Amino acid sequence: MGNIIKCWIEAMRLRTLPVSLAGVTAAAGYAVMYSVVNWTVVALCASFAVLAQIASNFANEYYDYKDGLDKPGRVGPRRGVTEGDIPPRAMKIATFVTLGIAAAVGCCLIPYGGWQLVAAGVIIVLGALSYSAGPYPLSRHALGEVAVFFFFGLVPVSLSFYVQMVSWLPGGSIPGEVWCGAAAIGLLGANILIVNNYRDVEDDRESGKITLAVKWGRHAVRTIYLINGIAAVILMIPSWLAQSAWTLVFPFLFLVSHLSLWWKMEVLNGSALNPLLGKTALLMFFYSVSFLLAVLAP
Repeated sequence: MGNIIKCWIEAMRLRTLPVSLAGVTAAAGYAVMYSVVNWTVVALCASFAVLAQIASNFANEYYDYKDGLDKPGRVGPRRGVTEGDIPPRAMKIATFVTLGIAAAVGCCLIPYGGWQLVAAGVIIVLGALSYSAGPYPLSRHALGEVAVFFFFGLVPVSLSFYVQMVSWLPGGSIPGEVWCGAAAIGLLGANILIVNNYRDVEDDRESGKITLAVKWGRHAVRTIYLINGIAAVILMIPSWLAQSAWTLVFPFLFLVSHLSLWWKMEVLNGSALNPLLGKTALLMFFYSVSFLLAVLAP
């Protein structure tokens, strides 16, 4: 029983879940800035985001196994379905059950944001599945990073902010500053996938899975990783400057850590890159949490 639970926890990919929370946290920071914060909405958005990502992770494991893209003994974290620890049917059921729970949580946001959120929820659910499934799986056609930028940056930040804003300012529009923050978080989310695909480039090339790392090479995506982190800070400079001067220490610490992780990508290979994946996710979460703290600071 203990081993089965461990396999399911591994399938959730806990080390990457901060990517879901980062967008909602950044949105909360902007909501505080514009005096429209609603902590109940923040909690609901965070729950929905985490559940949607877990469902996407389950779908990725099931459909990659089904299409023969994963093999036992892979370089990355152990895949329960591929290794025979989790029945494929159980993973498929878990995918749609988790999506259903996410949808139920999302419906709790309708009283705050209106029925138009149903359309947004449908798009998010389809996005969670289309990453690995469907006639044109995004993760297999070098579009994974674009999907992450959109669904873990632009969508969660703008949508979480919107649901809070609309209850205070009906008919209001999302400020450009928030869109810049959403783009920044999206770039940091893409970096997590870059590390993942950077590590798996040989396995992916062998299985026929086309990622940016396979298409453009390791050097190119490592450079993109570097640029994304720097661009994330530049995009939010107006937001950081609007806070107390001492809070600028946060983006400085982020950049130092980002450069350190970028350098390690050059010297590490294979399974040695696994910790780097989690650290990139945690650094993204640190960036969003530090922004929220900076806004909340007197």
